[in-house]
Amino acid sequence: MSRPPPIDQADGLRRLFAHSRVCLVPVVSNPFVAFGGVMLERLCTAFAEHGKHTLVVDAAERGGEPSELAMLDLAECIEPLSAQVSYLAARGLPLRFVDSTGSTASFLQAVLEAAPHCDVVLVHASASDLCRLFPRSAAAARDGGAKCRPLLLADDRPASVTHAYAAMKLLTQRAGLVVHDLLLGAAKQSPRSGRIAAQLANCADDFLGAVLRDWVRIDPASDASEAPTPELRRLVREQLECVRGDTGKALAPRAFARTGAEPAWAHP
Repeated sequence: MSRPPPIDQADGLRRLFAHSRVCLVPVVSNPFVAFGGVMLERLCTAFAEHGKHTLVVDAAERGGEPSELAMLDLAECIEPLSAQVSYLAARGLPLRFVDSTGSTASFLQAVLEAAPHCDVVLVHASASDLCRLFPRSAAAARDGGAKCRPLLLADDRPASVTHAYAAMKLLTQRAGLVVHDLLLGAAKQSPRSGRIAAQLANCADDFLGAVLRDWVRIDPASDASEAPTPELRRLVREQLECVRGDTGKALAPRAFARTGAEPAWAHP
């Protein structure tokens, strides 16, 4: 009796990342950040400068409730917000696509098939959901998983920084995603923003073997229509280059000065 062919566990990943022109950006939700919506808006504006249409998949803890049609026709659930931004309410939706291995990567495949006009997909979800959406295996890295660089959200309050660090730890240890960027919501006059970014970067290196490659401060009082700052433009450009593979050389992490004593939240 002939045996059935072995299951190719990387087949789904190959199909997922066959959309080579689509930039998938995992954005780690943070319930302690007061102006997370402003950060997502600023990201969309920066991608729009590149002529990209962005789909925001809001699967965060406070995201919109998905439509009853979501499992039947996902495309009908995508709401256009502007000429360059669309929105999908998806709180709890990824788990409906979970397979026997615990992966929900098929949800991303369904999203890409439902929104072929989108160039960028911002997946706004908790760290645990992102671990299931973006797998850890060597096959995943070979077939595109390594192209994704999670984007942490925080502001200049301790609870949000603690949550961002915990999310980085989970993504590093469970999903093998070890390179991260940070959007830090803080006013222009905030004296703590640079120190917070440095502490996160140092603790990622010291305790997790991870890298905070870059960070950008976003003023919560800024308007979505304002031109992006040079720093935000740089971060978005490098996210796009990372996915396209345009940079044959590795992008150097931003240099962070040591901040002295490590904060208490950094110790495992």
